[in-house]
Amino acid sequence: MSATEKVGQRFRELDLWSTPDILEALWGGQGRAVSACLATLPALSRAVDDAASRVGSEGRLIYVGAGSSAVLAALDGLELPGTFSFPLTRIELVLAGISDLRQGFDGAVEDAGDAGADAVRALNPGSADIVIGVSASGRSAFTVGALDVARAAGALTIGIASNDGSPLLLAVEYPLFVDSGEEVIAGSTRLAAGTAQKLLLNLFSTALMVRLGGVHGNLMVNLRVNNVKLQARALDILRQITGADEGTAAQALADCGGALKPAALVLLRGLAPDAARAALLDAGDNLRLALG
Repeated sequence: MSATEKVGQRFRELDLWSTPDILEALWGGQGRAVSACLATLPALSRAVDDAASRVGSEGRLIYVGAGSSAVLAALDGLELPGTFSFPLTRIELVLAGISDLRQGFDGAVEDAGDAGADAVRALNPGSADIVIGVSASGRSAFTVGALDVARAAGALTIGIASNDGSPLLLAVEYPLFVDSGEEVIAGSTRLAAGTAQKLLLNLFSTALMVRLGGVHGNLMVNLRVNNVKLQARALDILRQITGADEGTAAQALADCGGALKPAALVLLRGLAPDAARAALLDAGDNLRLALG
């Protein structure tokens, strides 16, 4: 029996416990899962740096998963366009048996390695693509099949699982084993293992966006300004970077169509908006490099 499916003897009568005790047990399981992620950071760091050196301006982030892992993978990918303006056209979701989240999953597809392989093969992966597979047990045939095809095609492959030596971790270039341990509710890997998956996906994608120039200092400079809240946030960030007053910063932001980085160059280097955009292009869209 895999570690994620063991029945914890401490919790055998959980349904008879008081609600505060149930919540404390669940909280404890989540906390242990978060702590277990610490051991993966060296390997995760290498994966981030390798991904940043390869993805360039064309490479894609391809997320692969089944069941609850598929939902967590999709969530990470779909947050990136709004947060870091990573193009939605460069994000692919390969999710086993999911056509409509409200209808749940077709569980049988998780066992079909050929289906995962075919789904990734149809994307024609290459050396600039990053393929991230997630499976609590590490035994999802769909996900393993997808990663086998991706790695053979030269894509960078990363796997997250909570069972050491599982097929998923053996299939990838960067295996991330997180020892999230037994679940408080046996078999419910959306709990501790799911928390570990969510955290590692978030760490990977956020650090990658930092390496790709989506952050200046610790300020999010690639946010997509498409509502009043984000307009105010962008203005505040621009003022922190440049020291400009509110009116001057607002005008520069408007002149640059709401794009923070060219607006910063307009204010700090006295460039026209078009020249600022050209300077960013020459600097690989990295504001720090463009500022020299």
